[in-house]
Amino acid sequence: MIVDFSIAPIGRGESLSSHVAEAFKIIEASGIAHEHHAMGTNLEGDWDEVMGIIKACRDKLLESSARISISIKIDDRKGSTDGLLKKVASAREKM
Repeated sequence: MIVDFSIAPIGRGESLSSHVAEAFKIIEASGIAHEHHAMGTNLEGDWDEVMGIIKACRDKLLESSARISISIKIDDRKGSTDGLLKKVASAREKM
């Protein structure tokens, strides 16, 4: 399963990078396959693992913010692994 998600506090000003960095720390410490990008993070793992990381990020940001926004997009494909690398490579081969 690949999940693309973004998380950010609301009402904390224009620059949110210090808050997002707290989520990055959780993701990095998890050991899960991931890619950060300008608009969020891709995670790859099983349902419980991925959702547990998103929940941990949520819990951390709620410690310093009364409100957060989370967007989640899921690609859940049975039997597929290493999709973070394979999906991009497959598209590049066809260029």
